[in-house]
Amino acid sequence: MAIRASTAKANGTLPSSTPQNTPASNNAPISRAQQPGVASIKEEDFDRAAAASVFASNPKLVAMMQNKLGSLVGRSSGYVESLPTPVRKRVAGLKGVQKEYAKLEAQFQEEVLELEKKFFSKYRPLYEKRAQIINGAAEPSEEEIQAGEEDEEEDEDEEEEKPSQEESADAADIKGIPEFWLSAMKNSSLAETITDRDEAALKSLTDIRMEYLDRPGFRLIFEFAENEFFTNKTISKTYFYQEENGYGGDFIYDHAEGDKINWKDGKDLTVKVESKKQRNKNTKQTRIVKKTIPTPSFFDFFNPAMPLSDEDEEVDEDIEAKLELDYQLGEDIKEKLIPRAIDWFTGEALQFEQGFDDFDEDEFEDEDDEDDDDEDLDRDEDDEEESDEDGDGSKPKQETAECKQS
Repeated sequence: MAIRASTAKANGTLPSSTPQNTPASNNAPISRAQQPGVASIKEEDFDRAAAASVFASNPKLVAMMQNKLGSLVGRSSGYVESLPTPVRKRVAGLKGVQKEYAKLEAQFQEEVLELEKKFFSKYRPLYEKRAQIINGAAEPSEEEIQAGEEDEEEDEDEEEEKPSQEESADAADIKGIPEFWLSAMKNSSLAETITDRDEAALKSLTDIRMEYLDRPGFRLIFEFAENEFFTNKTISKTYFYQEENGYGGDFIYDHAEGDKINWKDGKDLTVKVESKKQRNKNTKQTRIVKKTIPTPSFFDFFNPAMPLSDEDEEVDEDIEAKLELDYQLGEDIKEKLIPRAIDWFTGEALQFEQGFDDFDEDEFEDEDDEDDDDEDLDRDEDDEEESDEDGDGSKPKQETAECKQS
């Protein structure tokens, strides 16, 4: 099981260190099919339905066909081998040219990674200053405040409400920006992984940062203040790439490793304890049995599923889906959440994520339809002119119609 990682930039709105990566099985991209629609039923559809029922009732037949088709993947059709010798030599020569291109592409990816590391060293002081402001260790300068306020929309019609004395007194006791990272995460793709139980622990999250490895890969570091759930000051997760680049010079995701969380007694958020009363059949005595059951939690993120090897004949689709989601969450944290945390906190980053997905189809129409409407309008105008020429032109067309009805 391998997942590809390209170093090309994902989009122009959010900086990307290691590009919008496409998870894949056996280094092949995973296609994202659109939701199928319901078409009109034709005679051939009934034939397909009948064939589908046959396959559904014969799983062994399906498995046999899949194995047969799998054995055909990568086999030559015989066309190249049937070409004349001079032509086949030219084909071989093109393969040699392609190998030279692949070497340059791999060199390009390596140099892009080095450039990303260079600029990351320039980003780091800004990240450190952000952490100080969030946690109340420093205040932003007047220039920084003014620069940030220039982007805010001001409502000139409404007067700014002045805070009361009690509110001013309470505000003076607030340090930094409470629950900054929890709010930012809940506005991002991580929201679906955060449960109500997790929020109490994530309120103590003081910083999220990343660092590059000496080998291809990166590490995400979550820093926490003292809390009632675990003793860890930091919890990290490391994503490793394979040493050899894939086709086209892309980095290939290998696996991830997470730190062990030292949960305090009875505070493990990844499990829940159920109590069940049992009665002894002979003595009639009862006892309470406690059973620990896994329960979904954001902190499962630090205990990633193990990748499957390419040699495994049967691929567990559930594990494959977990690996894909796990890697994508790591990329989202690295490429989106960390670089633009303030935009996720305010929710402004959501508009960049949505793009044109939420446009109103009623506001748009095909150009061909618009041309047809124009042609229909021209025909109506021509018909109206012909009608006026037939009469004396002194009365509108509507009145003429009324006369015919009388």
